[in-house]
Amino acid sequence: MQYAKILGTGSYLPAKRLSNDDLAQIVDTSDEWITTRTGIKFRPIAAENEKTSDLAVVAAQRALADAGMNADEIDLIIVATATPDMQFPATATIVQHKLGIAGCTAFDVQAVCAGFMYALVTANAYIKSNMARKVLVIGAETFSRILDWSDRTTCVLFGDGAGAVVLGASDEPGIIHGKLQADGSYLDLLKVPAQIAGGQICGNPYIEMDGPGVFKFAVKTLAKAAEDVLAEAGCTAEQIDWIVPHQANKRIIGSTAKHLGIGMDKVILTVQDHGNTSAASIPLALDEGIRSGRIVRGQNLLLEGIGGGFAWGAVLLRY
Repeated sequence: MQYAKILGTGSYLPAKRLSNDDLAQIVDTSDEWITTRTGIKFRPIAAENEKTSDLAVVAAQRALADAGMNADEIDLIIVATATPDMQFPATATIVQHKLGIAGCTAFDVQAVCAGFMYALVTANAYIKSNMARKVLVIGAETFSRILDWSDRTTCVLFGDGAGAVVLGASDEPGIIHGKLQADGSYLDLLKVPAQIAGGQICGNPYIEMDGPGVFKFAVKTLAKAAEDVLAEAGCTAEQIDWIVPHQANKRIIGSTAKHLGIGMDKVILTVQDHGNTSAASIPLALDEGIRSGRIVRGQNLLLEGIGGGFAWGAVLLRY
């Protein structure tokens, strides 16, 4: 059997770090209020001249270096983002150009915070069907560009960043099982409703979120998604070495782990330093877990995330 195996990982965080105390200077909030409700302490913010593709390229270059590969060996690029450089072309094609390669397939996936899960499962399907051999999967976001900095319910949550993995065809187990789902009936819980029409921005161009509604749905859905993937793969929670979750809220992450009977000592947690970086959060956490020496080859990882749509998914893999 042919698997899609992670060959390398990489990440990039902008230099600017906005603390909770910094936010308290511009909006009615406090470090205690944010930390208690979310676990977030800092969030990276892209510089004015940094585009989503710029963040993605650095993460991609680091993943390629980790895999010991050149960019021209890649035959598919998938970028998961809800904050593309422009309406079109796809940010993936811009990344391709900045990497100095041409000719390979390149496209974006838009599933907001679940975007990396969708991109990873798509890449897995390409490799297993022999449509690709080496795939660059990137989650990259500049969510600071779509935040209303006077809205404390949203501006305290999000940060910017990019994470990337290189997948390669392998006879050794890699991605074991993945499952994606969506339900558009919940769209009003989390959205950016703006459209471009007639040269004008029509509708609110900032994030609108029903915080309690999102929390309730996420806790229930992520636990079920994780259980389903484990059951369908014939795996138990005891066989999981690490959970690498979407980093939206420490309480949501803790609730999912508790439901599975897995202690927080087996959870890669970066939300305190990164905030919610949407599609970038899982690959950022994955790279951090590997760089810190906690995640090592041969371990079983459970990745899971949920985003606006709602769209969600989970992936079981062996690193």
